[in-house]
Amino acid sequence: MKKLTNYVAHVKQKMNSSDWDVPHNLAEHLIKTAELAGQFAPKNSIEWASLTGQWHDLGKYRKRFQDYIRYQSGFERENAHIENSQRAPHSTAGAIHAVSSLPPIVGHIVAYMIAGHHAGLPDWEGGRGSLKYRLKDGEQEYQEALQEAIPDDILQFSAPQFPSFIQNKDVLPLWIRILFSCLVDADFRDTESYMAPEKTKQRGSYPDLNDLLIRFDKEISKLRENAPDTPLIKIRNEILAACNKAAVLKPGLFSLTVPTGGGKTLSSLSFALRHAKKFNKRRIIYAIPFTSIIEQNAEVFRQFLGDESVLEHHSSLDVDPGEENSKARLATENWDAPLIVTTNVQLFESLFASRTSRCRKLHNLVDSIIILDEAQQIPREFQAPITQVMQQMSDHFGVTWVLCTATQPDLSAAQDYLGRTTFNGLNNIREIVSDPTQLAQQLKRVEVVLPKHDAPITPWPEVAEQLSQEDSVLAIVNTRKNAKDLYGQLPNDGNNLHLSANMCAEHRTNVIQQIKHRLATRRAGDTRPLRVVSTSLIEAGVDVDFPVVYRAIAGLDSIAQSAGRCNREGKLESGRVIVFKPEQPSPPGFLRDGESATLEMIGAGLLDDPLSPSSFLRYFKALNNKADRDRHKILSEFLKVKVTQKNELAIQFRSAAEKFRLIDDKGVSVIVPFQPKEGSTCPVETWIEQLERDPLEKWIYKKLQRYTVSLPERIAHELVKIGAIEQRAGLKVLMSKYYDSVWGVYGPDDLLDGVI
Repeated sequence: MKKLTNYVAHVKQKMNSSDWDVPHNLAEHLIKTAELAGQFAPKNSIEWASLTGQWHDLGKYRKRFQDYIRYQSGFERENAHIENSQRAPHSTAGAIHAVSSLPPIVGHIVAYMIAGHHAGLPDWEGGRGSLKYRLKDGEQEYQEALQEAIPDDILQFSAPQFPSFIQNKDVLPLWIRILFSCLVDADFRDTESYMAPEKTKQRGSYPDLNDLLIRFDKEISKLRENAPDTPLIKIRNEILAACNKAAVLKPGLFSLTVPTGGGKTLSSLSFALRHAKKFNKRRIIYAIPFTSIIEQNAEVFRQFLGDESVLEHHSSLDVDPGEENSKARLATENWDAPLIVTTNVQLFESLFASRTSRCRKLHNLVDSIIILDEAQQIPREFQAPITQVMQQMSDHFGVTWVLCTATQPDLSAAQDYLGRTTFNGLNNIREIVSDPTQLAQQLKRVEVVLPKHDAPITPWPEVAEQLSQEDSVLAIVNTRKNAKDLYGQLPNDGNNLHLSANMCAEHRTNVIQQIKHRLATRRAGDTRPLRVVSTSLIEAGVDVDFPVVYRAIAGLDSIAQSAGRCNREGKLESGRVIVFKPEQPSPPGFLRDGESATLEMIGAGLLDDPLSPSSFLRYFKALNNKADRDRHKILSEFLKVKVTQKNELAIQFRSAAEKFRLIDDKGVSVIVPFQPKEGSTCPVETWIEQLERDPLEKWIYKKLQRYTVSLPERIAHELVKIGAIEQRAGLKVLMSKYYDSVWGVYGPDDLLDGVI
C-alpha cells in the first residue's frame, strides 16, 4: 500500500474564497506544538511538556484520519473514498506509544495528557472513556499510525526526568494538570496560527507589570493629594505602607487582615505590583467570591492601571460581536494578561478541572501573585483540596498567595483528640499588617450589640417597630422570604427599599443607586426617614454607610460584614449594630452552622469583643469542627495517587473535576421583565425578539445577564406549572405580571422558605 508523502494536520479554505489554502503539515504541527509546550512549561518540566506536544497527534498519521480530513472537508473529495468519511479518532495512538516506549509511570503520565488533549484528562478506570480502556481498545489506531511514514525525529525521544518535588506523590495530579495546560494551549495556539492567524497577531502585547507599577504610583499620588486629612485616611496610608514594605519579603503565603473600610483592595494591589517587580512575577490574579461585585473591583483597577491592562473573567462572561476577535476575548482562554479579575469559582474549579477549556490557563498561574479577596468565603467542604493546591502552587510553582479579608479564616493544620492530623492546612502564612488586633481597635467604628444566648426571638412586627424608630437604618436578614416578611411590616410611607436575589442585577443596581442618593440627601439635610431591608447580598462589597444596622443572627463573619455597612467612613463617633434572633432560624447548611457557632460563643462568654481577630479565630475553629473539609473525597479518593500491580498510574482526574463544584447550584436562570425607570419600556422584549430572529446575536446574552434571576429548581418548576414562565429563543422568560417593582420575582410565599 502506497504511503502518503504529505500528512495533513488541518485544512482550511482561503478567506472569502472557495479555493483551498496550503494544508497544515502534520510534522510541522507536532514540532511547533512541542516547542510551544516547552516554552509554556515550568523550567524543571520542559522536556515533559515538549514530549507530549511531539506525540499528541500521532494518530493523525493513520490513513483513516487522512482520508477523513480530506473527504469530510472537501479538500480532496475526488480522491477520498466515501466509506472513509466517518470520524477517525486520533488521540489514543500517542498515548499508547508513550506507554509502550517510556519507562513505567513516566509513560502513563504522558499518556493521560495525550489521550485527553481534546476531551479532557480522563479517569484511569470507569468505562469507555477511561485511559485503562482506551489503552487496550486503541491498539488498532496505534498500529495503523505506525504503518505510515512517521518522521524519525517525531518518534525519537529521551525519557524525561522527574522534578525533585515529585518525591511527594501528592503533587503529581497538580503537576500533570499544569503540564496538560501547556500541551492544550500549545496545540490550540499552533492550530490557531494556521486556521486564524489574525487572532494570533492580536495576542500578547500587554503593558509590563513594571510599567503598571509606575502608573499605579502616579494615580495613588493624585488620590493622596485630594484626600482629606482624617484619622481614617491616615490609617489607610499606614496599611498601604505596610503592604509596600512586605512586598520585598520572600514569595509564599501572606495574609492581609484589614477591617472593612481600611482600603485593602488598593493596598493589596500595591503589594502585588511591587512583589512582582522584586521577584519577576508574571501576572496578578485577583479572585473574588461574588460575581455581583467583580465588575466594580475590575473598574477600580482600570481606573488605576488602564482598560488595556485588566481582564475581567468569570463564568458568565460574553462579549459584543464587534469584539469577538479582541485581545480580551482571546485572553479569557488562557489568562494571558497582566491582571486578571476573576471569581473563586473560576480560579479553583480551573485548578481542579479536567476539561481542556478550563485547564488551558493553568500554566499561566505559575510564577504569579494570587490575591484571594474575602478569603473567609472558601467553602469548608472544599478547604482540604483548596489548601493543598494552594500550598503546592506556593512551594513548587512560584505562586505568592495573599489571603485578604477583615475576618481571617482558620486554615492552619488541625488534629483530632488523639493527635492525628485531620487537616494539613497552610504553612507559614505571614501577616502583612504588624498588629491586626491594634488595627481592628483603630478602625473600630461600631458597637455590636449581641443577643444573650437564651434571649427569645423577636417577631417581625417587633423588629419593624424598632426600625421605625430610626431615622436611617439597614436591616439584613438571611432569606428572601424573611426580607419580604419584614418589609411588609414597615410603615407604608414611601421611605422603604428592598434588596434580595429575587431581583435581577439591573434592578438591584437601581435600588442601590437610590439608597446612595437618599443617604447623600440625608447628609445634606433631608429629614425623611430611610429604611432598607436586604438579604446578605448587601454585605458583598456594596459601599453604603448607615448609622444603624440590624442583623438577624448569623455567622460572626457575616455579622462583621454587616458592621462594614455601618459608620463605614467613620463620620460618627460610633455606629450601632444590633443583632437579633428572628422568627425563623437560618436555613440548614453553612448558614445554620455559622449561626450555631456564634450562639455557642455567646453562651460561653467568648464574644466580649466580637470584631477582634482573636474572636474570628475562635469562631472559625468552632465552625471547622462542624464539617468534613474534604466532604466530597477529592483528595482521599479521586486524586489519591495509586500504582497498580502492573506499574500503572491510576488517578481519577475527571471524577475529581466533577466532584469539585464550589457552587452546587441547581438554580434555573430566568429572564425577567424589569423596567429600569418608571414609565420606560423594558428592553428585554426587544432583545428576545432579536434572538428569535437571529440566535447568533451573542452580544444580547451579556445584556440579558443583567436581567436574569437564578431560582431554585422547585420554584422555577412551580412557576412553569402556573404559566408564569414561557420558553422563548431557548431561554426561560418570566411573564411581566410575575415581576414586582419591589420584590422582584413574584410567586407563592411558601416557595421562598429557606432560599438565600
